Amino acid sequence: MGNDRGPASSTRKLGTFGGVFVPNVLTILGVIMFMRTGWVVGYAGLFGALLILVIGNSITLLTSMSLSSVSTNTRVGAGGAYFLISRSLGPEVGGSIGIPLYLAQAISVAFYLVGFSESLQLLVPAWDERIVSGVALVLFVAVTWFGASVVARAQTLILVLLGASLVAIFTGVDFAPDLGSRLGSGLTAEIGFWTVFAVFFPAVTGIMSGVSMSGDLKAPSKSIPAGTIWSVLVTFVIYAVLMVWMAMHADRAALQENSLILLDIASVPMLVYVGLWAATLSSALASLAAAPRTLKALADDRVIPRGLGSGFGSSEPRLAILVTAAIAAVCIALGDLDLIAPIITMFFLATYGMVNLVAGIERLVGNPSYRPTFKTHWALSILAGLGCVGVMLLINAIATVVAGVIIATIYVVVSRRSIDAA
Repeated sequence: MGNDRGPASSTRKLGTFGGVFVPNVLTILGVIMFMRTGWVVGYAGLFGALLILVIGNSITLLTSMSLSSVSTNTRVGAGGAYFLISRSLGPEVGGSIGIPLYLAQAISVAFYLVGFSESLQLLVPAWDERIVSGVALVLFVAVTWFGASVVARAQTLILVLLGASLVAIFTGVDFAPDLGSRLGSGLTAEIGFWTVFAVFFPAVTGIMSGVSMSGDLKAPSKSIPAGTIWSVLVTFVIYAVLMVWMAMHADRAALQENSLILLDIASVPMLVYVGLWAATLSSALASLAAAPRTLKALADDRVIPRGLGSGFGSSEPRLAILVTAAIAAVCIALGDLDLIAPIITMFFLATYGMVNLVAGIERLVGNPSYRPTFKTHWALSILAGLGCVGVMLLINAIATVVAGVIIATIYVVVSRRSIDAA
């Protein structure tokens, strides 16, 4: 268990930092950090915003631990999060988790592109957000059609640009008076605590980005746990400091109404744009590269029709790319970051909840085939899983019940197929 040796081991070059930590951080420090953190502080207040951050990061930290256990339960190769989960926990669980994971990845493409176009419209008001997002989507489909390895090669540059934007933000010197007035809540009947949470939660959902690099890691059973957990802890500190910094530098009205209030806070405003565009465009391209591979893996395992994994004579999953682009296009038509974010939140919570609950139950019942080298106490995993379900119910109870029925149906269908095949 946790054996990293294999025929492809000689081609693996990435360590913990470049292979897991950096991809996770680049996804976590994205569009929400630049364009909605101030909004969260403005409505929830500084204390409420920090509480939202703690709840969100607690879920992702515990999920990181469960994911680390799953990843060290089997020989790790290429294939991303779905492949890893399905091979470790079985095709029934893999299928139940894989479909919400795929939808979260596909909708994330639209999420990042809408964030990019919303920021661009502030510079060029005449440009329609939906058209800009649509054009970017077409260009990115063209890139992924022939392979998207450019994302991996550019991640060091993107990290430098992101770091430069943070330096510009934290060297701003114009403080706003009366910090005390922004400590408490500014919530309204229309915008409540869990509404704000649902918009913010996608900010902390980048923990599976590093897992998608599993086939390129020198020692995945060591790198995935260390890189994933450290990325959660480091970005938690960055978000916490940023929330305090924004509360110190802007009044409540500005935080609520100006989606790019960081431009007014930063010592070099243009660096905020540079960091935002680098983060959103790279994350959109990475999601558009990852989602079709998840869909292809689901098709290869016959969870969905096998034709969806077709490459039209290419190793790239081209039909899956087109399906993913179609889903992203529908979400782009919504044209609103605050509408797309809660949808992603629900799919990620469903995915994380399943990972935690199954990992916890496997440990609790002592399944002899589940022997991870990274051990997470079953109570922590089950607590995180129940926490995901609880938060989903608080955000939208009806959607939670529907999601539960769909996931259970997928599990039953895949189980019956496995029995019939046997």
